[in-house]
Amino acid sequence: MTYIGKSGSRAARFSLLSLASLLPSLARADSIFAPAGPVARGDTLILLDSLVIMLAIVIPTMIVTLAFAWWYRASNTRAVYRPEFTYSGKIELVVWSIPALTIFFLGGVIWIGSQKLDPFAPLPSTEKPLEIEAVSFDWKWLFIYPEQNIASVNQLVIPVGRPLHFRITSASVFNVFFVPRLGSMIYAMNGMVTQLNLQADQPGKYLGLSAHFSGDGFPDMKFDSIAVPPAQFADWVAGANGAPLDRAAVDGLLKQSVATKPYTYRGIDPALFGAIAAQKVPPGEGPQEGRGGPGTQNVVPRGGKP
Repeated sequence: MTYIGKSGSRAARFSLLSLASLLPSLARADSIFAPAGPVARGDTLILLDSLVIMLAIVIPTMIVTLAFAWWYRASNTRAVYRPEFTYSGKIELVVWSIPALTIFFLGGVIWIGSQKLDPFAPLPSTEKPLEIEAVSFDWKWLFIYPEQNIASVNQLVIPVGRPLHFRITSASVFNVFFVPRLGSMIYAMNGMVTQLNLQADQPGKYLGLSAHFSGDGFPDMKFDSIAVPPAQFADWVAGANGAPLDRAAVDGLLKQSVATKPYTYRGIDPALFGAIAAQKVPPGEGPQEGRGGPGTQNVVPRGGKP
């Protein structure tokens, strides 16, 4: 009995320590649990609803486990040992019905949430969405604003309160576009175009990143997503300068670089994004085998042979 008591105490302390270690991540400024837009709020609601539903199994299971251990301890003479017991319809009903209901409710929450948060579905708004074309390179992001005729590297500036319509592709290997506080992550694939609709409801600087390993520079493949008032966004567009974004500029972007500082282009080839997505522009080389960098051993170049 004493031993079980100590085990229960250890389990309680472990649970409290686990919860304490989780709380800082929930409070982080770039956490998915600090949503700054309607899509992120929907994502957070699905996660929290799923957690509560799953706790309907986890918490009773933990309680029953401790209760059984306490009741069937060696010193309890009231506990009846029944080696002949093999079946109970009531126990089977409880054992199977609770997981079945949990799966049913989880499936409903996820199905409804997936329909509401369809990345291709425009967000309800009276404003016209801002068109942004996002391209992943090794290891940086290019954001093209076709209507504003500008582009930026490793910096996504967006107006607060206006829907954003992203068209996303990759000029190199497989990547995943993700701004945790704005909403759902989505794939960036060479030869394909995916779409994503987001919106920022409050000003701020939000972490953007690639959520899929893509070689040496993956840890630094981050960008700032800066949400500003519409007037400030217009000022940023007017002040953006730099060389034209043409095929020659893309050739420079295809060269691998790590932790690239943000800069802008002025003047965009309107056919450029489509050319990249249609693979009319040769893709980046991707991670190379035997370079000696961390995580690149035994990695074959995109389109290459081992």
